[in-house]
Amino acid sequence: MRGIPSVLTILSVLASAAAGGWTMPRAYDAVRLLAAAEEPAVLADLALEKSFDRAVAEREIEAALATDDGELAQSILQLAAERSVTVDPVLADRVALANSPAASRGRMAKGFAQGFVFGEPTDASSLAGSVVGDLFVFGDVRDALREGTRLARGQESDHLVLALSAAGLAVTAGTYASLGAAAPARMGVSVMKAATRTGRIGAKLASSLKLQKTDGLIRFAADMGQVQSKAGTRAALDGLKHAETPKDAARLARLAEAKGTKTRAVLKLVGRSALALTTALFDLASWIFWAVVNLASLVASLKGGVERMTIRAILRAKAKSAMRARALAGAGAAG
Repeated sequence: MRGIPSVLTILSVLASAAAGGWTMPRAYDAVRLLAAAEEPAVLADLALEKSFDRAVAEREIEAALATDDGELAQSILQLAAERSVTVDPVLADRVALANSPAASRGRMAKGFAQGFVFGEPTDASSLAGSVVGDLFVFGDVRDALREGTRLARGQESDHLVLALSAAGLAVTAGTYASLGAAAPARMGVSVMKAATRTGRIGAKLASSLKLQKTDGLIRFAADMGQVQSKAGTRAALDGLKHAETPKDAARLARLAEAKGTKTRAVLKLVGRSALALTTALFDLASWIFWAVVNLASLVASLKGGVERMTIRAILRAKAKSAMRARALAGAGAAG
C-alpha cells in the first residue's frame, strides 16, 4: 500500500505535464498576438507562420494567373521570396510573362479610359484615368450630379458616394493650393468612390463612413491614398473589403508601409487577421489563464512529490537508526 501515494504522485505530475504541453504553445501564441495587436505587419507574419508554404503559394499563384491577375501572382511570388518559400521556377517565369510590358500595354490603355469616363478604377492605369478626371473636377462633379439627381427624384442614391464627391472637391482644391501635398488624399477619395460603387466596401465600414464629417472622410482618404502609393490600387481596394472601421485605414497604411507590393498577397492569404485580432480577447486570455493554472498545478505536484519522498526517506532513515539502536542494545544486554 505504501507504493500507492508514489503512483498517484507520478500520475498527477504526468497529467499536469500533459495539460501544460497542450496549453503552453497556445498560450505562447496568445501572448504574441496580444503583444502585436497594434502592429499589422507583425500580425500578418504571425498568421502566415501557420498557413503559408510552397503548396499554398503555388496554388494561389496558379489561381491568380487563371483569372489574369498577374499583379496578385507577382505579389504572392514576392511574399514567398521574403519568407524563403521556394516556388517552381517555371511558375515564376509564367508570372514574369503575365506582367511583361507586352501583356499589360493593352490593359493599361483600356483601363485609363474606363477610369476617366466611368470613374471605376480596378488597377493602376484605370485609377490614373479616374484621378485625372477627378483632378479636373470632372469626376467629382459627374458623381455629385448623378447621385444628387437621383436623390432629388426620390430614386435610390448612394449617400456615401455623394459625400465622397463633396470631400473630393475640397481635396482637389487643397491639392492645387498645396502644390500636390494633398495628392494621397485625392488618390484615396478616388479609390473609396470606386470601392463604394463596385461593392468592395463592407456594410459595417460603409455605415461608419456615412456618419463621418468631411474632415473625417478626408483623413480616411489620406490613409487609403498612402496604401495606394505603397502597395498599389488593387491592394487599397482589397484592403477596403476587410476594413470595418475608419481606424482600420490607418492599420492598412502601416501594413502597406511595411509590406509594400506584397500587401495584396498578405490580404489575400490572411485577410482581416493582418489588421486586427480576429480571435476574441476572452479566448486569448483563457489560453494564458489555463497555461498558468497548469504550470502552477505541475509545480504543486512536483513540490508535493518531493516533499513526500523526502518525508519517506527521513522516516526510513529513522527506522533504520532505531533498528540499529535496538540491535546494539540487545547485544549489550547479552554481553
